[in-house]
Amino acid sequence: MTKYNSIPANKCVRLTKMKFASKTQQGIALLESMIAVVIFSMGILALAGLQSVMVRNTSDAKYRAEATFVAQQAIGKAWVGSGSLADSAEVETDISNLLPNGTRTVSISSERVVTVTVTWQLPGEAQHSYTTNARIEGI
Repeated sequence: MTKYNSIPANKCVRLTKMKFASKTQQGIALLESMIAVVIFSMGILALAGLQSVMVRNTSDAKYRAEATFVAQQAIGKAWVGSGSLADSAEVETDISNLLPNGTRTVSISSERVVTVTVTWQLPGEAQHSYTTNARIEGI
């Protein structure tokens, strides 16, 4: 009898099952690494999108702060201005050097309330505006 014939039948079955199981496992590491690369790439894209939103919000905050400063400066000029309060009135004054496509309007009511409206518009976006008012007394 040969050695092959002396091996019990149940061991032959186990060897073939082990060979078949190892063949089905081939390529799993490649698949897992591809999935990891996809998840990592999605995370990097999300971070890039977050950074672009943060840059846009920072520039919007800068323009709002500049508009507030320009409006308060106009109220300060009306407060300490020489002459009558009506001399402080402005209509659509160009302030493009401070804000993109910026204009400032100062109106004065009969109750001595100064209203300052600052508008600006970035290319491709809607127009933004900031309005403030103050009562000027004692002049």
